[in-house]
Amino acid sequence: MKKTVKVVAAIIENEQNEILCALRSPEMAIPNMWEFPGGKVEPNEDLFYALTREIEEELHCQIEPIELHNDIIHEYETFIINLIAIKCRITGGTPIPTEHSKLIWLKRENLNSLVWAPADVPAVEKLINEKSIVL
Repeated sequence: MKKTVKVVAAIIENEQNEILCALRSPEMAIPNMWEFPGGKVEPNEDLFYALTREIEEELHCQIEPIELHNDIIHEYETFIINLIAIKCRITGGTPIPTEHSKLIWLKRENLNSLVWAPADVPAVEKLINEKSIVL
């Protein structure tokens, strides 16, 4: 049986209505594809807390989770991912890629110009079809 991994992902939007996109490094699983930054949820960990912790570790900045964006299950070849995307805003610092190859800010209508990790695609499609969040 495949292991199910629970993962939180941050949809971070800036004042220019751009969304932070992160390129997975060649060393990561599902390499060289774009994703929303985040990581695994520890057992019994609150989703918002997990996301805040992961972004602090990965991007060295502080965020404030605002609302749940979407929650999907995606089956990869070797594991199943439960990806929970949460809209956030930055409250401190500037995102710095420590694990990812690069970070870029893109407007919603340009998101589908990137090659996204399959589990992130539903969140991308939902973003493209909605208006920007007003902070």
